[in-house]
Parts: sequence; structure tokens; C-alpha cells
Amino acid sequence: MPNTQKDQLFILIKSLTKAEKRNFKLYASRSQSGGDSKFLQLFDVLDRMAQYDDKVIIKKVASIEKRHLSNLKRHLYKQILTSLRLIYIQKNIDIQIREQLDFARILYGKGMYMQSLRLLERIKQTAVDHHQDVLHLEILEFQKLIESRHVTHSRQVENKMERLLMESLQRSQITHDINLLSALNIQIHGYYIQYGHATNKEDQLRSLEFFNTHVPGGLDRRQLTFFEKANLYQSWMWLHYINMDLARARESAAQWVNLFVEDPRMSSKDPDLYIRSLYYLLMLLFLTHHKGDFKHYLAHLDKFIDNTWEDLNDNSKMLASVYQNLSRLNFALLRNEFQAGIASIPAIQKSLKAFENYMDEYRSLLFDFKYAYLYFAVGDFEKALDFLNNIVLIKNTQLPKDLQIYASLLQLMCLYEREQYDLMSYFISPLSRLINKYPFKNRTQSLLLEFLKKLAMLPAAEAATAFAAFDGEVAKLRKDPLEAKALYYLRPDFWAKSHLDNCTVEEASYELEKV
Repeated sequence: MPNTQKDQLFILIKSLTKAEKRNFKLYASRSQSGGDSKFLQLFDVLDRMAQYDDKVIIKKVASIEKRHLSNLKRHLYKQILTSLRLIYIQKNIDIQIREQLDFARILYGKGMYMQSLRLLERIKQTAVDHHQDVLHLEILEFQKLIESRHVTHSRQVENKMERLLMESLQRSQITHDINLLSALNIQIHGYYIQYGHATNKEDQLRSLEFFNTHVPGGLDRRQLTFFEKANLYQSWMWLHYINMDLARARESAAQWVNLFVEDPRMSSKDPDLYIRSLYYLLMLLFLTHHKGDFKHYLAHLDKFIDNTWEDLNDNSKMLASVYQNLSRLNFALLRNEFQAGIASIPAIQKSLKAFENYMDEYRSLLFDFKYAYLYFAVGDFEKALDFLNNIVLIKNTQLPKDLQIYASLLQLMCLYEREQYDLMSYFISPLSRLINKYPFKNRTQSLLLEFLKKLAMLPAAEAATAFAAFDGEVAKLRKDPLEAKALYYLRPDFWAKSHLDNCTVEEASYELEKV
């Protein structure tokens, strides 16, 4: 069987743009004595192939023997990466600094240590200006090495060596704290993935204790650098989000975004981090119903992506497309513009198709859930079920269970609307087991599941009374901040209102907005 999408070289070649392929051909032609080298022939064959297959390669390039194919592929892979580095060296400041650092090492190796020192001093300022803290420390350590092994003119300049040693000590502390803060950011995010949202006071205290155990001390004793602040604000955001303190989580996300307002250069130097900061702020504005601010920051995200799209690398384009489209769907949901959201689905699916082999599976399923809710709201339950099945029937045990639970509950709501009570009963049992095994279930999930169990067995004549009682129970949950996310994901108040007023969820949402 052909090793279709698993060959790394094949995937790399398929990811290249026309400009990148042209640049590789020019680079390869200059570096080879002739234009018909084997690895260039291999490149052309792989570029034209729809699916990877060793046998096809051997057949199309007669000069390549099977026993040499692996080495040739490895050589081609390295040549492509080298040609790409030549392109992106103009776009990535860290690559530029590393190149200059390599030049300084070459000069030093040839005994030209004074030239090496001058070059290091020049690129050190570039590293400072662009918050390249680790590279800054590497430059300082190389300067110290040269100064320790050679007689230079540095000691003739008053306090120059003292300043170098003090700068190195300070930068070591900053680099150490960045390491601790980035670890904290990863750890508290991992805590959320493992334990989910807090469902009671004990959960909140446990997450706060975890945070305080891992946050580095002494951060208030000096001015933090850009990336120290970025990691600290993200960590606070995750802590507050875990504890469903959405207002404080939103404030932390806003501080993260404001870092780029204070230093606009960093949005182009690290577009992924800027796009992520805007997305998470938008997500929290969505959950806290801030329509005006959401519109404001969505416009910022759209403008940034439009202005920088051609300069973004493939990974950045994928992130931009995912976060921009999720935010647009959230805007439609926030404004209860369900028809407009549905109208945008084909364009969203088309824009995401280019990244389907690289997208995170959870993000892909999150799109399906939002598509499903839009169709549910307008009463197209069959279309909603098509998208929900993608989530409910998935076998990946590594995915977070909360989305699967929300999708399963929405699936049961759709089945009820279609009067498929037998199917409801069939799906209720496995969902009950899933929710009972899930240690971080919230009251909204449990209440809705029990209500759906009741509906599946209830005579139609008694449904209105049941929905009225259910609406009263949902109203009580609104007073609990720990239920805010679940209520907004499933909107059981919209659903209850639609049955009490004999209308669609879309129409009910407009009535509730007036209230």
C-alpha cells in the first residue's frame, strides 16, 4: 500500500508555495554543477505526484536505485530546508541574529576576535530591541568567553567589564524567569486540560494552590520583559478561566493584547502570539456577552490578518484562518444572527480546507459544534445532526470530553425535536455513563440530561408544563458563575422559551434579548 500522507518529504514539498518552489530550483541549480541531478529529478517527481508511492518514484526516475532512495530523500529534505531558510531569514529576526552569531563564531575561529566582539555588540542591541532574551544571553556568554581568553581593549574602557558582567547576571535571571513563567503557562493550561473547569469552591482552591506552587517568586522586584509579561498574563487568564471568573480572565487577556499595543513591532515579529491573544480575548468577550468590545477587537484581528497575510508563514496562516473564522461564528452567535452564521459556513469550510491536514482535531470539531448549533437554532435539526455525529461518534479518547458531552446533549435535543424518542433512549444510556465517569461535570449538563430522559418518556400533552418547570430550574443556574460557560454553549433558556412560545430557538432568542 502506498504510504500516502505519512512521508515527511512528500508533505514538505506539497506545502511549498510557487515562490518557494521557484526559489528552491534557483538555489539547487546554483549549488549543482548541472541541472539534472538526481535530487532535482526526485523533487519534480514528488511535486507532480498526487499520492506518495516508492514504486512510482523508482519507475519514473530510472537512475534512482531503491537502496539509495532513503539517502537521496534525506539530502533533498535538507536542501529544501536550506533554501527556505534563505527566504525566511529576511522575515524572522531570530534567524537573522543566529546567522550573525554564526558569523561571529567564524571570525573568532579565524583569530579575528576583535571583529567578532564588534559584531556581537551590534547584534546584541538587535536582540534587546526585539525581546530575543535567550539569544541576548547567548551573545553575552560568547562576549564573556572572548574577554576571558584574550587581551582586548575592553578593560581600558571604564566599568565596561563590570557592565558586561552585570548585564549577563541580569539577563541570566530574566531568562531563568522566562523559563519558569513559560513552564507555568504550560502547566496551568495542562491543568485545565486534565481537570477542566472548577465545579465548586474546593476545585477553585485546588487550582489556586497549584498556581501559587508553580509561580516564580520575586517577579515584583523588577520590570518584567515582554515575554515574561506575556506568559504571566496567559497564566492568570487560564487560572481565572478554570475558576470561571470570566471577568478577571477577560482582563488578563486584555493585558496580554495590550502588550502588542505598547510595542507594535512585536505583532509582526511574533504574529502567532498576537493572533492567539486577540482570539482568547474575543472568546472571553463572547462568554461575557460584550458585543461592542467584541466587534472592536474582531475588526483589529481582521485588519491585522488582511494586512499581513502575504508575509505570514503556513503555520501562521493556519492559526489565523482558524481563529478568525471561529471568532466570526462566535460573533454571529453573540448577536443571535443565526441565518448570517449559516450563510458564512461554505466560505469558512473552503478557507479551512487548505489546512485540513494540519488543523488540530479539537478545533475542527469545535467548528462542527458551532455549525450544528446554528442549524439547531433555525430548526434545521437534520443538518445539525450531521455535524454533531462527527463529534459524538469519534473514537479519539485523547480529546477533551466536555465538547463531546455538549454535542451529545445537543444531539438529544435535536432528536426530541424530530420526535425520534426511541433513538433518544438509545443514546441517553451511553451519555449518562460518560457524564457520570467525567469527574468535572457541571449542574447544567446533569439538569439537561435528566430533563431529556424525562421528555423521552413524557406524553406530548404534558411537555409544556415540563418545559415551564425546566425553565425555572435554568433560571436558578444563571445565578451560579460556575455554570456560565455551559449555559452559553447549550442555551437551554432559548430552547425552553421556544417551546413555551411555540417558535424556533432563533425567534425565542430575539424575545429574550428584548427582556
